[in-house]
Amino acid sequence: MVSFERYKLKNGLTVLLHHDKTTPMVVVNTLYDVGARDENENKTGFAHLFEHLMFGGSVNISDFDKELQKAGGESNAFTSNDVTNYYDIVPAQNIETALWLESDRMLSLAFTDKSLEVQRNVVIEEFKQRYLNQPYGDVWLELRPLAYEKHPYKWATIGKDIAHIENANMDDVKSFFKKYYCPVNAILCIAGNYDESGIKSIIEKYYGSIPGGKRPSRLNPAEPKQNSFKTKTIYRDVPSNAFYYAFKMGPRKSSDYYIGDIMSDALGKDNSSILNIALKKELELVTEINAFITGSLDDGLFIISGKLADGVDFNDLDKALWGQLDEIKKIGINNDKLESLKNKINTAKAFQEQGLLNRSINLSFFELLGDANGVNEEGFIYQKISGNDLILFASDVLIRNNCSLLKVAINDR
Repeated sequence: MVSFERYKLKNGLTVLLHHDKTTPMVVVNTLYDVGARDENENKTGFAHLFEHLMFGGSVNISDFDKELQKAGGESNAFTSNDVTNYYDIVPAQNIETALWLESDRMLSLAFTDKSLEVQRNVVIEEFKQRYLNQPYGDVWLELRPLAYEKHPYKWATIGKDIAHIENANMDDVKSFFKKYYCPVNAILCIAGNYDESGIKSIIEKYYGSIPGGKRPSRLNPAEPKQNSFKTKTIYRDVPSNAFYYAFKMGPRKSSDYYIGDIMSDALGKDNSSILNIALKKELELVTEINAFITGSLDDGLFIISGKLADGVDFNDLDKALWGQLDEIKKIGINNDKLESLKNKINTAKAFQEQGLLNRSINLSFFELLGDANGVNEEGFIYQKISGNDLILFASDVLIRNNCSLLKVAINDR
């Protein structure tokens, strides 16, 4: 059980407090409700660019990391299609340093041509190294627009086109910051061994005077129901032929997420999973195969991916895979296997909660979903899932008309 207190400042900032006296540290986690799905299709990659710009200094602090390191702390951040999250880890006695730094860049990020140019170059280099210049690097750049037709999930967090970042200007940056980086669009979670008697006054001291801003409206186009199988083959300089089957599924807050999570573990979590045994060990069609879900806030994807064994044709794999999925729709998963999967998920979540940083991030994320206490309720949701739920999920989601297949073939042409 992760205990916490929730309250709001007058400017709309949501604050979560999670006290843990067993650690000498404190985590200051700030989640902004903005991700790649909030970008203009002609100006993508801005959410991720901003993750970098936030470390370029504020009006009052030229070097964020330097000041935090002086206090014995460290920081990092991540961006997804749904959120942008920043965290600082500091000794508890230096919590004010982290709050000072985070609140100052929320209030007054430094918009300098130098910072924009430096971080733009960093992101462009990341785009090239991670997505363009390594085997299978551009898979998500190809798979997302294949799977999604309308929704902004059709581009990756890094951006749709490197030119969008190359052409980003200061007006674009300032506009993005003003719209999304404000108290009313943020969740602040303080976790660790802070002084319970004084923590609220310290938070008020640093955040209370920041203008709240206006909650951005989100009018993303609804993704239409897929009614036909889609496929695309790309040829690349890769060591093995690879496949990516993407099935549309429900959003993070739906039952699809929990059922899909168990189903993905059953099909492709490890060497004891259904597809690993059938397609790798027994039929020797693949050298690896995995299944996972994206867990997106809006309609997500159920992915089955892997690499073909030498001499195996895509069609051979396709026939065998659909045979396995059809079998699941008929007989499901036996009760012993299902209970084992549930236990593994609960064990993994319990282990994850041992980390202070994980607790602070999870509390923030569940608060964004609607209630931070959801972090304590997920285990009960998983326990209620039945074998019949899995059969219904497979019959509704893991079907050909709901599938987009990307094949990455060895470029021997």
